[in-house]
Amino acid sequence: MSSSRRVVLRKAEALRSLWAHTYGKRTTALNGGLDVSARRASSAASGKVCVVGGGPAGFYTAQHLVKACQDVQVDIYEQLPVPFGLVRFGVAPDHPEVKNVISTFTQTARHPRCSFYGNVNVGKDVSVEELKEAYHAVVLSYGAEGNRSMGVPGEDLDGVYPAKDFVGWYNGLPSNRALNPGLNCETAVILGQGNVALDVARILLSPVDMLKKTDITQRSLDALAESKVRRVLIVGRRGPLQIACTIKELREMVNLPDTKSEMVASEFEGIAEALKEVQRPRKRLTELLLKTALEALGEKERQRRASRSWGLRFFRSPVEILPDTDHASRVASIRLAVNRLEGKGDGALAVTTGEVETVDCGLVISSIGYKSLPIDPTVPFDPHKAIVPNTLGRVKQAAGLYCSGWLKTGPTGVIATTMNNSFDTAHSVIEDINSGHLDVSTAKPGSQGVCPLLDKRGVKPVTFSDWEKINKEETRRGEAEGKPREKLLDVEEMLQVART
Repeated sequence: MSSSRRVVLRKAEALRSLWAHTYGKRTTALNGGLDVSARRASSAASGKVCVVGGGPAGFYTAQHLVKACQDVQVDIYEQLPVPFGLVRFGVAPDHPEVKNVISTFTQTARHPRCSFYGNVNVGKDVSVEELKEAYHAVVLSYGAEGNRSMGVPGEDLDGVYPAKDFVGWYNGLPSNRALNPGLNCETAVILGQGNVALDVARILLSPVDMLKKTDITQRSLDALAESKVRRVLIVGRRGPLQIACTIKELREMVNLPDTKSEMVASEFEGIAEALKEVQRPRKRLTELLLKTALEALGEKERQRRASRSWGLRFFRSPVEILPDTDHASRVASIRLAVNRLEGKGDGALAVTTGEVETVDCGLVISSIGYKSLPIDPTVPFDPHKAIVPNTLGRVKQAAGLYCSGWLKTGPTGVIATTMNNSFDTAHSVIEDINSGHLDVSTAKPGSQGVCPLLDKRGVKPVTFSDWEKINKEETRRGEAEGKPREKLLDVEEMLQVART
């Protein structure tokens, strides 16, 4: 062997050693915190685990459990006959790339040690205590079904909707299928400046021809085609440096065809100077925001020709939603308090100045956050934080009970955040099995104990193969309209298709 060859080999070996030393712990973390020996030990354990909720948190929890524990059987129970939760009902229809994760969830559902049971309402059809009797561990991953209240007069008027319901309407959530939002007004106000708020604004202002190619429901598409909404204001209680959306969502608004942006110059005073102290992700977002604001104040051709507009309004909080003088049950305007900030950065607090202003509008959508709801009186629940109290996913004072997803942390982050959150909970379950803290030595019946209970109560679960029949029918209907799918909106129709 030549000396040059030996030098190359020594360098390669040195690089391998350096890589192992530097990234070994990271590799362990990416494998769910399990090193090889731990994974071998976990494969020797056996147990039955129940996951309540068939959304991203539930599927990610199940995925990690079946991959890391070779003898664990995981059963997923979902209230609706269809799986995937917010990936199906929350992700915007014009974001199909985000829904690609469904292929991963499908692989998990088809795993020989994973089963899906839809159309099972835990807390009603079967109690959490009954699940604990049938399984060694129960993981609650049912998400955040509730809406945070604005707590202002007039929020119950016609034309005022939680963003969750509005999103559910255009995404085909059965409980929102009867929603008939009034789109016969010129101006809509959205309260909140997160990604969901911008999704709603974008759907309201997007050309219908763009939406026709998505999986938006035909009923919603027809309503949007007749919409008279031409202006959308997206209102936040703090300033440009605290806006909660991501740069991707903002860029999509900026690039939306036939629209112009409306900004208030005074709300951006001092922002350019403050950027020097802002970290890179926030800096890039604020730079785009500042650029958009400057263009909005200019006289570019696009600004003159656009038929629709959107604007961000900062330093505003809702005080009251006012009714129409002729139709007392319907919204006509919203009164906003003008705020100032105390403090800097993400920790800055909005404080009212005493000034108020009124904005005429016929549609108000509140996008101030979701919240989890208690599922069963036996499960600990913190009503203030709207979460199940837990330590690393282990429910406090409830052995064998775990939680993942938004129920664990509150409604925060994106799907990748939920993935890591759920993997961490699954790792806690695995740790407890391996340590003996979770006793799996005694056999438990799992679904064989639960299904007879459901049968006695007249509940017929929908299996994953049943769901695939629904999926096939939705795809068939969508293809006829040039769309990826046309979602079934009625639970009874879903069940009928599943059982054919």
